[in-house]
Amino acid sequence: MRIHHLNCGSLCPLGGRLFGGAGGPLSPGPMCCHCLLIEGNDRLILVDTGLGVEDVNEPERLGFLFNTMTRPRLEVAETALRQVVDMGYLPGDVRHIVPTHLDLDHAGGIGDFPGAAVHVFAAELRAALNPSSLTERSRYRAVQIAAVKKWAPVKEEGESWFGFSAVRAIPGTRDEVLLVPLPGHTRGHCGVAIRRSDDWLLHCGDAYFHRSEVEPGGGAAPKGLRLFESLAEVNGAQRRANQARLREFARLAAGEVKLICSHDLAEFATAIAEAREAPPAPRPASAPRRPPLEVEIRARR
Repeated sequence: MRIHHLNCGSLCPLGGRLFGGAGGPLSPGPMCCHCLLIEGNDRLILVDTGLGVEDVNEPERLGFLFNTMTRPRLEVAETALRQVVDMGYLPGDVRHIVPTHLDLDHAGGIGDFPGAAVHVFAAELRAALNPSSLTERSRYRAVQIAAVKKWAPVKEEGESWFGFSAVRAIPGTRDEVLLVPLPGHTRGHCGVAIRRSDDWLLHCGDAYFHRSEVEPGGGAAPKGLRLFESLAEVNGAQRRANQARLREFARLAAGEVKLICSHDLAEFATAIAEAREAPPAPRPASAPRRPPLEVEIRARR
């Protein structure tokens, strides 16, 4: 199994140090949309998809509030589709998508892979299809959700994984990819655990936004990120409890499980550097890389 780290949508909210960047209140506090591309035994698996091609072509799909607050850098080159194609794959080689949740900046690219089954926690799919609050109506974009052709809702929590409840995301495959429920940010928010050769990688989605939040001692995230976390949560008590649990877990499982989140740009850079230094893992025979190809992906800007 090979795991590639992709930034599928740079976000540039103003706030400088308030959002973990440098400078004053009018300086950008850069963030990423950290997604994973897994070369598995059953073709390719995407963990989250970030912003999609149509989001780049039609920024109004994302809504005025999101565009104003996060100031996304809308570039086709950063879409998952473009990066998959640039690696020599066809879009149809992506057979499975495993979202941590269905917020617009995590699910925008799902429609770019219409042949993929979307393995989402059932509670999250219910929230996206039946938003019950203004927050949910703004975070789930109907145009993104409607683009999904193959929902594969994951309905049960059946395994114990390092003390967490978990369930296999993709039944019938040899690839060990688990959904680990971590609600609070959304009703059905999950981490995604992937078995590597010598350890596990846990993509925590938006269960935390800054690496300091899972460091020993529970260092506080930048103020802007803490405010954003509280504004976006559907259940603050659950979110904070899960974050505290992840902090303790990161300490106890050091060397066995590596934690990453969706929006910490420094954490993303570290993951890229570590991947470059690691010896190359064998490519599964079922996921051969194709010769380079060109796929026309139009953007208006």
